[in-house]
Amino acid sequence: MQDRYDELYRAFRWEVPARFNIAAACCGRHARDRHRFCLYWEDESGATSAWTYWDIQQQANRLSNALAALGVTRGDRIALVLPQRPETVIAHMACYQLGAVAMPLSILFGPEALEYRLAHSESSVALVDPASLPNLQPIRSRLPDLKHVIGVAGARETGVTPWETLLEKASWRFAPVDTGAEDPALLIYTSGTTGPPKGALKPQRVLLGNLPGFIHSHDLFPQPGDLFWSPADWAWTGGLMDALLPTMYYGYPILGYRGRFEPERAFRLLEQYQVRNSFLFPTALKMMMKAVPAPRARYDLSLRSIMSAGEAVGETVFGWSREHLGVTINEMFGQTEINYLVGNSHTLWPARPGSIGRPYPGHRIRLMDDAGAEVPAGEIGEIAVHRTDIHGDPDAVFFLGYWKNEKATREKFTGQWCRTGDLARCDEDGYFWYQGRADDMFKAAGYRIGPSEIENCLVKHPAVANAAVVPSPDAERGNVVKAFIVLTPGHQPSAALEEEIRSHVRGRLAPYEYPKEIEFIDALPMTTTGKVQRRVLRLREEERKRARG
Repeated sequence: MQDRYDELYRAFRWEVPARFNIAAACCGRHARDRHRFCLYWEDESGATSAWTYWDIQQQANRLSNALAALGVTRGDRIALVLPQRPETVIAHMACYQLGAVAMPLSILFGPEALEYRLAHSESSVALVDPASLPNLQPIRSRLPDLKHVIGVAGARETGVTPWETLLEKASWRFAPVDTGAEDPALLIYTSGTTGPPKGALKPQRVLLGNLPGFIHSHDLFPQPGDLFWSPADWAWTGGLMDALLPTMYYGYPILGYRGRFEPERAFRLLEQYQVRNSFLFPTALKMMMKAVPAPRARYDLSLRSIMSAGEAVGETVFGWSREHLGVTINEMFGQTEINYLVGNSHTLWPARPGSIGRPYPGHRIRLMDDAGAEVPAGEIGEIAVHRTDIHGDPDAVFFLGYWKNEKATREKFTGQWCRTGDLARCDEDGYFWYQGRADDMFKAAGYRIGPSEIENCLVKHPAVANAAVVPSPDAERGNVVKAFIVLTPGHQPSAALEEEIRSHVRGRLAPYEYPKEIEFIDALPMTTTGKVQRRVLRLREEERKRARG
């Protein structure tokens, strides 16, 4: 294939208007065509619905009017503790066109996690469903700023206003607030893998900043017939900015599903709705690969593009998707504060198995050492992105700063370079190879070790469904490599299997990389965004070793 990367990267220019509103761009303009389809929705109980952009806009107008009647004004934070469902889409559009700040939160958050975010953000309104309301009720009395709670899908308690009651008397006509591209629109809290969550405040323009990566990671989205689905929670950057909002920006349909992720059900959804484009995080892909090794023998699929991010995809999953799904995965790297930075677009430039790709157009990326100096090709450094692109124009994907935390915002930057805390190496051709979070790297017997390469090798073994590698303290060597392993169905833990897995890695990687210790585990600790919490496992190991003396 022809490699068009340099041509596309150098020709790209940001076009960010002074006035911009996400709701107007994602829904208002498309709603003028009353027949333009927006959303299929399905519930794990079997409930379904279908929505045009006109339908979404009318309900968003009602909600905007209702929120304004409750006293919500420009800049107020509105907590959306909702899963993938139509009311979530409606609420986002209502907040943006009202000039309020949408703060999506996962329904998986317990009372403590909810209380921290609601109190820290000083949210005045919260929208909840039956899954999230029980976690809000015990803490509500400790949240003086939270004036109103709106119950969706039958969420009912004393002091909770039903969604239907709120909207039934509200007008379906609403004049959107005129917002600037720099006005705040979103407050998304980091997943907190390395300390207390921080609220990343994002402007209206941030959607435009995500588009170059979205377009290319889905091989020039949109194409005729495209339909998007992702199991990624709309409460997070991955589900919101990598799936829902960019799909709506282009006026194309998306599938929403409320329910637990299961591999067979994922394949059924892909087949039933003839999904063409998907964001599937590596953990989901690994589960699908192990559960249904030859999916096209069982399902009639129409997949055209898959983007994956959050963890390293690895060569094993990359090869399986290409062979058994007929789709080359476009791996991508980004984070809550600055998303869709590096990635692949295999129809425009070659995707290299195991690589997270090249900087997407509009983003100037380098790898830096601890002092802020650029590291040479082949060496490991921290991924950093400059505030401006190669033409000197401001990069539209940047967040505004951390909510009520100027110190953390300052520490995120070295000069004009924003540091991600993620490590990679870059080859001579400009491809980046992800090495893990800076705090996931460790030394064992004097060697610097990153978990990604070892975990990818482990997953190649047929008995391994998923794996996480961490340091285990050792008096003689400082640390040894330890692997926590989730077995595929039909395999049982045994000393013989441990040795077989060690030999499997020893024969493929450097001698110092094979796991000296192995522990079989039912499930790995995960963030609600599907990232492995290696920190939890690392701390567990440290406590165990201390207890043993």
